[in-house]
Amino acid sequence: MDEFIQFITQLGTTVGLNLLWGLLILIIGLKLANWIVKFVANRKSVLKVDPGVQSFIRSFLKVVLYAAVIASACITWGIPSASFMTIFASAGVAIGLALQGTLSNFAGGLMILFFKPFKVGDYIESGAVAGVVQDITIIYTIIVTVDNKTVTVPNGALTNSSITNYSAKTTRRVDLTISAGYDDDIDKVKNVLLQVANAHEKVLRDPAPFVRLKNHSSSSLDYTFRVWCQSADYWDVYFDMEENIKKAFDRENITIPYKHVDITMLNK
Repeated sequence: MDEFIQFITQLGTTVGLNLLWGLLILIIGLKLANWIVKFVANRKSVLKVDPGVQSFIRSFLKVVLYAAVIASACITWGIPSASFMTIFASAGVAIGLALQGTLSNFAGGLMILFFKPFKVGDYIESGAVAGVVQDITIIYTIIVTVDNKTVTVPNGALTNSSITNYSAKTTRRVDLTISAGYDDDIDKVKNVLLQVANAHEKVLRDPAPFVRLKNHSSSSLDYTFRVWCQSADYWDVYFDMEENIKKAFDRENITIPYKHVDITMLNK
């Protein structure tokens, strides 16, 4: 009986110590993992890379370190490493089947990291979402729309659809179709449009503004109007051109046709 009690006491002591050491490893390990993530994130070599890559590195490193700490704690608690790896592999398969979409998003995050179709701060459009990229994580990308809405887009959805990056180039072209009446002199209309373009300080001189007659529609002559500007100035130039062209046409007595219906009343 004494030997049994002694055995139980020793077993309890051993299990208790293992449990205590495992908890210490878990607590200290997680704190150390967070410190390592912050230390790596603040390295000069990391700070030089794109902010989206920085966020991805932090997220990925945290997942790896957390998994290592949890594995160490489990081994300390007496779970055999082989059994632990078997359980981990089985759980990985089950989780993988349950989280196929998440794994697809993770793969999408890797593709965004390596191929860099966009970076933090770029204005992009994908599907029905358009806005400025605020952050890129291992699973999703955060986009802020022009009306200040935050949209969280899974990385898998981004990499599986077309992406238009409006910030990839330093310059953009503003394309407008301007209508004028058939009775208005073509050369006069073209000259007025060029004057409007050249008068704007944000319109680039090279490439030069472009104006040509495009189409003979049912009620108007349609002109193609193109000017180049810095990408950051696109919307300022776009709206200024719309407004300034209307003012110039009014000043030069150039008509802007609009659709209307003529009704003739016959007296019988």
